[in-house]
Amino acid sequence: MHDIEPFFNWRHLYTAEEDQRSPFFGRTYSEFEFSQTVYNYYIHPQWDEFGSRTLYLKMLYVDYDLHFAVIELIGEWNDAIENDIMTLKRDVIDKLFEQGIYKYILIGENVMNFHSGDKDYYQEWFEEVTDENGWMVMLGLSEAAQHDFRKRKLNHYIELMEIPNWRTYKPEHLFKQIDDAISRRLD
Repeated sequence: MHDIEPFFNWRHLYTAEEDQRSPFFGRTYSEFEFSQTVYNYYIHPQWDEFGSRTLYLKMLYVDYDLHFAVIELIGEWNDAIENDIMTLKRDVIDKLFEQGIYKYILIGENVMNFHSGDKDYYQEWFEEVTDENGWMVMLGLSEAAQHDFRKRKLNHYIELMEIPNWRTYKPEHLFKQIDDAISRRLD
């Protein structure tokens, strides 16, 4: 896991540590010092810790004019023991929402597994974004994690989508493709 880096091809467009409105503003990173782990496995030092012991993230892109954020995740999403959704909601999403972000693209390709807990924070997040005509989308979640996600009916709150070549898009184009797909579905 230590060699899985966050997607870096948009870093010339946006870096969370340089964005004064970001929850990660001012963070510094080492390319060589591996200190964060998911269980006993070190992860690349570019991933951001946000309070979970098993799930890390990287804010890949935020557009305050179009009101969207792209967030990549790595690790184990564990709501049953760690209540990761609560930590993500309170420590990251609420701060972004205060800055006018109400459309979220979550990249789940590196989420190894998902353990569900209560739906309350998903429902709260969903209600907040839909009040602003927003949405939440998860791209690339593994089949096993999708199964667990659907079993708890969390896909009613966070839309599960597949865009296998999302890395080839510019962030605005990825956003437009997803926004158009959701608009067509709602019409």
